[in-house]
Amino acid sequence: MKIIDLLNRSAAPLFSFEFFPPKDEDGMAALYRTISDLKELNPSFVSVTYGAGGSTREKTLDLVIRIKHEIGLEPMSHLTCVGSTGSFIREILERIQADGIENVLALRGDPPKGETGFQKPDGGFGYAYELVWEIKKNHDNFCIGVAGYPEKHPESPTLEEDIRYLKLKVDSGADFIVTQLFFNNNAFFEFLERAEKSGIHVPIIPGIMPITNFNQIRKFTEICGAAMPKKLVEDLEKIKNNPEDVQKYGTEYAINQCRELLDKGVKGIHFYTLNKSKATMEIFREIA
Repeated sequence: MKIIDLLNRSAAPLFSFEFFPPKDEDGMAALYRTISDLKELNPSFVSVTYGAGGSTREKTLDLVIRIKHEIGLEPMSHLTCVGSTGSFIREILERIQADGIENVLALRGDPPKGETGFQKPDGGFGYAYELVWEIKKNHDNFCIGVAGYPEKHPESPTLEEDIRYLKLKVDSGADFIVTQLFFNNNAFFEFLERAEKSGIHVPIIPGIMPITNFNQIRKFTEICGAAMPKKLVEDLEKIKNNPEDVQKYGTEYAINQCRELLDKGVKGIHFYTLNKSKATMEIFREIA
């Protein structure tokens, strides 16, 4: 089932979860337990990341196919420009199409570990909108999602420039947008206003990451450019050495975020699970 069809048909908001391919067998076993737990919540779809620099490409594709055919959930495969020629990307698309995958999240991707900036591959693509255009041109049976940044991409000089590139992705054929994580709902609502004014009218799904580890979340926000409100940081600083208190506080914070988003009529919420189920399940049961 294509995600855009789910978004268009459902009057109720959709809920979805993101996973990443683990590095070893123990991690994979833990992930499958998480997926089993979260499957009980009947998500509309789940996504699987590609890893920095496309480093988990094969694991991602294998996991997406298993989720589709063995677990019975609707998957969306991440696909990046990093280290891939156009012909190689077409091979990947043909492969997953043959396995019945209908949804792709088209991303430029982060530089490989050890590199400070993105380098356009020879014969490949330098921007996500080029990847979207390629998919739409040669594989128009896919439903294409793209990333949005409520507080702009770290490499964008201004919010306006960031929206300009987002519109290029939509104009190239993107069907919907999933945002980067954020902790300030006002930043998301202002992002929606900028998108609307620029002529972006596809569904936009906010991305929420429950805080379960203070140091870990600070690293994530530094990488993706998301700001943590001053009070949130101050509150977490007081309890950062007590993991149970951090998780309890972070879960409640996410519940309040989600309630406001749903009250304002968002089309769905995408949870960045970090391959764990407890916090996401607690949040879901409070808001669904």
